[in-house]
Amino acid sequence: MEHITLLIGIVIITALVFDFTNGFHDTANAMATTISTGALRPKTAVAMSAVLNLVGAFLSVEVAKTISGGIIDEGSGIQPEVIFAGLVGAIVWNLLTWLAGLPSSSSHALFGGLIGATLVSVGMDGVNGDAVVMKVLIPAVAAPLVAGVAALVATRLTYRIARDRDPRDTAKGYRAGQIASAALVSLAHGTNDAQKTMGVITLALVTGGVVAPASDPPMWVIVSAGVAIALGTYLGGWRIIRTMGKGLTDIQPPQGFAAQTGAATVILASSHLGFALSTTQVCSGSVMGSGLGRKGGVVRWSTAGRMVIAWGLTLPAAGLVAGAAALLADQGDWGVTTVAVLAVIACGAIWLASRRKPVDHTNVNDVEGAPAPSAAAVAADATAPATADAAAEPVGIVTAAVRSVAPPPTEAALAQSASDAAPQPAAPGDPSATAADPLPAQPTGAAEREARGAAPATATPATSAAAPAKATV
Repeated sequence: MEHITLLIGIVIITALVFDFTNGFHDTANAMATTISTGALRPKTAVAMSAVLNLVGAFLSVEVAKTISGGIIDEGSGIQPEVIFAGLVGAIVWNLLTWLAGLPSSSSHALFGGLIGATLVSVGMDGVNGDAVVMKVLIPAVAAPLVAGVAALVATRLTYRIARDRDPRDTAKGYRAGQIASAALVSLAHGTNDAQKTMGVITLALVTGGVVAPASDPPMWVIVSAGVAIALGTYLGGWRIIRTMGKGLTDIQPPQGFAAQTGAATVILASSHLGFALSTTQVCSGSVMGSGLGRKGGVVRWSTAGRMVIAWGLTLPAAGLVAGAAALLADQGDWGVTTVAVLAVIACGAIWLASRRKPVDHTNVNDVEGAPAPSAAAVAADATAPATADAAAEPVGIVTAAVRSVAPPPTEAALAQSASDAAPQPAAPGDPSATAADPLPAQPTGAAEREARGAAPATATPATSAAAPAKATV
């Protein structure tokens, strides 16, 4: 019994670690658009989201019941080692996608980890296939589509209502709307994602005989899960915030308001029905829908494609890692210890890799690989008058490149320019000749003969004109 108690303690700690990673992995769901449009400062945004995540953890336990008694069969012989292996798979996948800046689903990482570990340790009998299809797979496909369509319609409606208003007059209202809708998403995230960890801990307590099957999560489980996800949210998953706020589309305040409102509605409805859907997929679908809803808006489909691929890989990838961990954990104490050590090493390596190009609240809105300025912008920059401030600012990449490859003028071009700039003598009898540009005096008679004798044979007309006349009239 002491061994089981110790192992359950390890599972609970690991579950709270997953909850922590879930918090900073999914902070972007609520606050990416609010931060990218400047409605809230980054630190203020994540602090508000953390508090509301904690509050949301106390609002419902329906999703926790889906995890603890729906997807995994409690009476199929599931042991705490299996849950531990499933959590390890979910944590590793969460950190890998965070490193890549991909807003993948923490929920599906957890489901994949639990399912993979259960299949390896118990077999197909340990997984409720109907529950997986009805409460995981179908919502995974339907939720982002529903949220995207809702955000698209809301965005178009928002712009239509405000089309005759000065944007400066509506800016304050949209800012307040964004803050309110972001708060609603944070609250919804707490009601959905925090409960998943509650369900896992409750499942571990059931397998260890601590609580009866089909029990609600104890209060200390609810509190600990809420605090863990709130701390992770406050840490801020800045890499994913950058991708969702700037990488998918260029979000304007009306779009941010519409996207967050649509996402919050879908998440709260699913939490009430007990659907353990991915808040990441819902919010990403809303952002893409808002990008399509604005006239002239552009969705960066290359980034969206990478996200969809990550969504498709999450369940099997987390399941494979968890299955390998379950094979080791089933060997006994040394297997569990080995899994724990390998998990710590993997997490440490991922964290060290993230330090090479750190992303935090100071550079979260800086997008790498941003598109180069248009030719019109470059031309306008080139023709703009130079000022003292312009000298202090760095030259744009395109402008610098054009200047660096521009060929120097040739000697022929310089000579032609000098020839064009020099004044040309007017021809004799040219009516355009003026007193300011008189023709040289032409000597006559003896003076002409004397001048011809004094001038060299090769003298040019300009030289002859420059020779002084020695005769007097």
